[in-house]
Amino acid sequence: MKNKLNDLDPKTWLKFQKSWFIHNPPPRKKDVLVHPAKFPETMAQEFIEFFTKQGQVVLDPMCGTGSTLIAALRAGRDSYGIELNPRYAAIAAQLVGQEKAALTASQAQAQVFEGDALHAPTFPIPPVDYVLTSPPYWDMLHARGAENQKKRRESEALDVVYSEHPNDLGNIHDYEAFLSLLVRVYAGLQPLLKPKAYLTVIVKNVKKGGKIYPLAWDIARELGKVYTLKDEKIWMQDNQSLAPYGLGSAWVSNTFHHYCLQFRNE
Repeated sequence: MKNKLNDLDPKTWLKFQKSWFIHNPPPRKKDVLVHPAKFPETMAQEFIEFFTKQGQVVLDPMCGTGSTLIAALRAGRDSYGIELNPRYAAIAAQLVGQEKAALTASQAQAQVFEGDALHAPTFPIPPVDYVLTSPPYWDMLHARGAENQKKRRESEALDVVYSEHPNDLGNIHDYEAFLSLLVRVYAGLQPLLKPKAYLTVIVKNVKKGGKIYPLAWDIARELGKVYTLKDEKIWMQDNQSLAPYGLGSAWVSNTFHHYCLQFRNE
């Protein structure tokens, strides 16, 4: 069998095809603790190695502190990231540089651009084979009730929100306006993408004001009008402490899963 998609053996391919997986991220390094929401390089590398071959190009239009780019370097893929927050862009560039220096046998390259992902096609990025990214989960970092947010407020060194920038998606408080702009950003990547390139968007539904907003499902519906929605994988964490939300009065779940939505540029 000629493998046109990746460099994996059939056994590893089959294992990745399971529609759910458990991944408990390792402890975050001090350099990236400042970022309030980061997905793990270990998980990102598994996605990159499934959806690309060695030497292909990976893009993260909202790269934060560079998780996708670091994972791509480890997988031997070239990568590009766009980050709105100058502080995170600088951290990402530093960490990517350190990773590149450590991987002396790798010829892979990585570059971080500071700027707005809405203007992604204006950056000098070559044709892209794969997009791996995670958007802000609406404005939920502004929610004062979250326990992790309380802890972060007690430390002046840790950010509670992504930024104060007016173009920051995490600062848009109207849900429909947020969703519309987010989909516009992802749709705007199309000129950069090769035909049949995959996009993975890691996201979850959010709870606010006593109701659930189906962010993952709304992205799937709206972005599915631009790209073909091919499938989903559910990322679960089983090492989180349970909290007694609504105990004795109402149903409120402990949500420890994310949706990894797979789109294709068809």
